[in-house]
Amino acid sequence: MKQNKLIFGLHPLLEALEAGREIDKIFIKRGLKTEETQRITSIARERTIPVQIVPVEKLDRITQRNHQGVLAFLAEIEYTSLEALIPMIYEEGRVPFFVLLDGVTDVRNFGAIARSAECAGVDAIIIPERGSVSVTGDAVKTSAGALHRLPVCRVSSIPSAIRLLKDSGIKVVTASEKASTLYTQEALTPPIAIVMGSEEHGASDETIRLSDSLVRIPQVGAIGSLNVSVAAGIIIYEALRQESLGYEG
Repeated sequence: MKQNKLIFGLHPLLEALEAGREIDKIFIKRGLKTEETQRITSIARERTIPVQIVPVEKLDRITQRNHQGVLAFLAEIEYTSLEALIPMIYEEGRVPFFVLLDGVTDVRNFGAIARSAECAGVDAIIIPERGSVSVTGDAVKTSAGALHRLPVCRVSSIPSAIRLLKDSGIKVVTASEKASTLYTQEALTPPIAIVMGSEEHGASDETIRLSDSLVRIPQVGAIGSLNVSVAAGIIIYEALRQESLGYEG
């Protein structure tokens, strides 16, 4: 781990947070409860920065410096506010096109999805602050640099993001093996938000319940499911194809 990608120590971390430094996640030693850690947790919550309570051994494995029980990873990018991005897109005379990742955890899948999304003109990828990938160096590398060009919005949860999108007039379509509608049979033209679920379990029940519609990709092989990055590419490019043809459903 490169030390310049880390911030450790109570006061350095507080100063970084108060200065608005972009932080990917924070580790706090289990059992450490001080005024400073309460302030760190409070600011992190406001900025949707994940905080994990971990054993001291984990911190010691990451750095041998005097971490004082707290350690933070600097983000590779500056995350974008979804609340600010949606009206900005409309004000520019465009229609929103988003991709949401509901529990995707593999950085290679994340990078591959970002690469497809950037090529297809997606406006942003939306990820939750917990139980998800984040924009690491490996993700940026796998994306062939797309994550330096494509906005990424980190939200408190995918369901809360879906509610905001729907309130903003954006149709939310989730890819699910439970769907009866094929992805080519659903109108996917913007304003649209496509949700891809986790590698193991797919989209959550709450995400499915909140979605405007569900779609599936037909399969005839024995394996049973596509890699999430491949599935995302297929559906993203179907949306692009429909838009270019003026598809109306």
